[in-house]
Amino acid sequence: MAKKENKAAKKTKGLIAEFKKFISRGNVFDMAVGVVIGGAFSAIVTSVVNILMSICTWWLPGGIKGLVTVLPAANAMQEGMNKDLGLIQQFDASKLQELAKNLAISNYGETEVNNNLNLIEAAKTTILGKYTLHGTTYVYNLSACIDWGTLINAVISFLIIAVVLFIIVKAVNAAADKKKALEAKAQEAYYEKHPEERPAPVEPGVPAPTTEELLTQIRDLLKEKEAPAAAEK
Repeated sequence: MAKKENKAAKKTKGLIAEFKKFISRGNVFDMAVGVVIGGAFSAIVTSVVNILMSICTWWLPGGIKGLVTVLPAANAMQEGMNKDLGLIQQFDASKLQELAKNLAISNYGETEVNNNLNLIEAAKTTILGKYTLHGTTYVYNLSACIDWGTLINAVISFLIIAVVLFIIVKAVNAAADKKKALEAKAQEAYYEKHPEERPAPVEPGVPAPTTEELLTQIRDLLKEKEAPAAAEK
């Protein structure tokens, strides 16, 4: 029993150590930072697009949020809350008070409603629970509709984010290429000062020399330099 517990404890410690090693990697933290920054940037882009689209569609009733197409009712459930009272698939926001009064009267009677106006507000709350405002039009929640405004916003936001990311990646790649060019230039300058350390050129089709072969070449070059000095002594 004790052996099994020791094995379980060792396995748990191993998993914890492996997890710590995983989260300690730089790329994990970089990815987390990128996700947070990307989320914040996406929110900013969405807000900017909403402002721009609101300006571009200010002449439309309800603006960008009013760009909704309500599909014809396919069944009785989609026809609205109460067709007889005018609570159909969609109605203008200006008619909300009137429709709420009609609903309250149908439920409690005109006399009761006239004596208690809170019944109209209660009916209005009931209506608002089953309808969603799109621009200046209330649409029944069970109706099928196409929200063109949300779709346009999403597409424009995606394009803006894609362009920004493309520019960032382009700049990062250019900086990386410039860094490689500077490193290659510095390496070439070093080899000009220390030609003995320059690796032997690799012919096409010939495998690159191994580390041992390069060390052997360096050793032979050092021996050749030391030989004249030893002969003079």
